[in-house]
Amino acid sequence: MAPADPPIPPAPRTAAPAKRGRVVAALMLCMALAALDSTIIATAVPQIVGDLGGFAVFSWLFSGYLLAVTVTLPVYGKLSDTFGRKPILVTGVIIFLAGSLLCATAWNMASLIAFRILQGLGGGALQGTVQTVAADLYPMKERPKIQAKLSTVWATSSVAGPALGGLLAAYADWRWIFLVNLPVGALALWLVVRHFRESLPARERTRRPRVDWPGALAIFACGGLLLTALVQGGVVWPWLSAPSLLLFAGSAGCATATVLIERRAAEPIIPGWVWRRRTISAVNLALGAVGLLMVAPTVFLPTYAQAVLGLGPIAAGFVLSTMTLSWPVSSALSSHVYNRVGIRACSMIGIGAATLVLLAFPLLPYPGAAWQPALIMFALGAALGIFQLPLIIGVQSSVGFEERGTATASILFCRQVGQCVGAALFGAVANATLNGRLATAPADIRPGLPGDLDSVSHALARAGTLTDRAADYLRRAVDATVDHVYIGAAVAAGLAFLILLLLAPRRFPVHGEPGDASGTPIEETGTPLKETGTPFKETAAASVSEAAAATPSETAPATASETAPATASESAPATASETARGNG
Repeated sequence: MAPADPPIPPAPRTAAPAKRGRVVAALMLCMALAALDSTIIATAVPQIVGDLGGFAVFSWLFSGYLLAVTVTLPVYGKLSDTFGRKPILVTGVIIFLAGSLLCATAWNMASLIAFRILQGLGGGALQGTVQTVAADLYPMKERPKIQAKLSTVWATSSVAGPALGGLLAAYADWRWIFLVNLPVGALALWLVVRHFRESLPARERTRRPRVDWPGALAIFACGGLLLTALVQGGVVWPWLSAPSLLLFAGSAGCATATVLIERRAAEPIIPGWVWRRRTISAVNLALGAVGLLMVAPTVFLPTYAQAVLGLGPIAAGFVLSTMTLSWPVSSALSSHVYNRVGIRACSMIGIGAATLVLLAFPLLPYPGAAWQPALIMFALGAALGIFQLPLIIGVQSSVGFEERGTATASILFCRQVGQCVGAALFGAVANATLNGRLATAPADIRPGLPGDLDSVSHALARAGTLTDRAADYLRRAVDATVDHVYIGAAVAAGLAFLILLLLAPRRFPVHGEPGDASGTPIEETGTPLKETGTPFKETAAASVSEAAAATPSETAPATASETAPATASESAPATASETARGNG
C-alpha cells in the first residue's frame, strides 16, 4: 500500500474526461472575455469622451484595468491553491460581469474608470486561473494543444476587439461594448458551475484555510504604486517630479514591507520557493524581459504603419495581426521541438530567432512596403511561440497541484510588470529620439513642427497641413524613432536569452502526472517524454472525489507544509532533480 503522506502528492484530476470539452469551452470563453476587454474600448474612446467628458483622464480606462489585473494575479494564484480553482474562477467571472454591467451604466468618466478597475479585479482571476485549470486538466504531453487553443482565442479576441468596439460605438452605443460581455460570461459561468468538478484532498477539506491577507494588501499597495508611477511618469508628469519620486519611494517602502510580511506568514501569497527554484525564477525573469519587448510591436508598430507607410487604421492593424497568426501555430508545434532538444534549448532557439528578427526591422528600406513589416511580425510571432509556451508548460509541470496556481500566477505577473516597464522605458527612448530629430530640423521647416510622437502622427494624418519637405522629414523622424525602439526590444530579447543560458537548469524537472501513485518527480532530458503516470484517459474517474477514493496516496494533503515544517519545504524545493542537476 502506498504511504498515506507521500512527500509530493500527485495532482488530483479536476474534471471528468467526458465533460472536459465543456470545461475547455468555458475556459476559452473566459479567456475571450479577458482579451476582448483589454482592447475593445480603444476605438470607442471618442464616443465615450463625447458622452461622458473627462478627456484629460481617459487613459485610466486602460491603465486602471491593467493595474487591477496585474496586482491581483499573485493573490488569485495563491487563493486557487488554497481553496481550489473552481471557486476562484467562479468569483472572477461574477466580479467581471458585475464590473461590465456597472460600466454600461456609468454616468461620468470617474465612475467608468472605477468600474473598469472592478472589471480588472475579475480579469486577474480569469487570466491566471484559466491557465492553471488548463494545466490541471491535461498531462504534460497534451498541454501544448490546449495552451495553443487558448493562445488562439487570446490572439483572435485581441485583434477583433478594436474592430468590434468601433462597430458597436458607431452603429449602436458604446455601452454595448460592456453589455456584450454578459451573455458570453453567463454561458461561461454556467459551464463552469455545471461541468467543472474538483475536490481537494481529504486533509485539505478538513483543515481551516489560512490566507495571508496582510501580504495580499501589501502586494496590492506595492504593485499599484509602482505601476502607477510607470504608467503616468513621463506622460502626466515628468519622471523626476515630486509625484513620480513619491510613488517610487512609496512602492519601495511597500516592497520592503511585503518581504517582511511574507517571510513571517504561515502561507505567504508569494512563497520564497518562487524565487529560490531556478526553474521558476529564470522563467519569471525571462518572461518579464519578453513582456518588455512586446511593447515595440503592440504600441509602436501601428504608429509606424500609419505615419511612415501611410496606411489606414485597419491596414495598420493587419500588419500587426500577422504576429497573432503565426504565434498559436508555432506554439502548437513547439512540443515537437522541446521533446527532442529539451525545454530550455527550445526556448533559447525561439528567443534567439526573435532577437535576429527584431534587429532586422531597422534594416527595412524607407519608406518600404506594408508586406515587409508584416513579414517581420509573422516571423516574430513564430519565434515567440516556440519560446514562451515551452517555458509555461515547463513551470507548470515542475510543480504539483498544490503549487501550480502560485507558479502560473508568478510568471504571468512578471510578464505584465515587464510590459509596464517596457511602456515607460521605450516611451522615454521614443521621446528622446524624436525630440532630438525635431531639435535638429532644418531652420526653414522647424517652425510649427509638432513636439511629440502623438502630435506627429496626427499632423501626418491631416493632409495639407505640412509641406512635402516637412512631411518627409517627420516620416523619417518617426522611422528612426521606431528603429531605436526595436533595437531596444532586441536588447531585451538578448537579455532573455542570457537569463535562460545562465540561470535556467539545462533539464527542467517534471512532477509526477495524475495517476502516478509515487508522486516522484521525473526529469526532462531532451528526449521524447515518457510519462510516469497513466494519461488522462476517457475511462478515468468522473470527478476528483472519485479519483481520491481510488488510492490512498491520492488522499494525501495538497500542501507540503503539513508533512514538513514550512522552512524545510521552502529550503528544499519539491523537485529533487532540479537541485541535484541544477548546475548541469
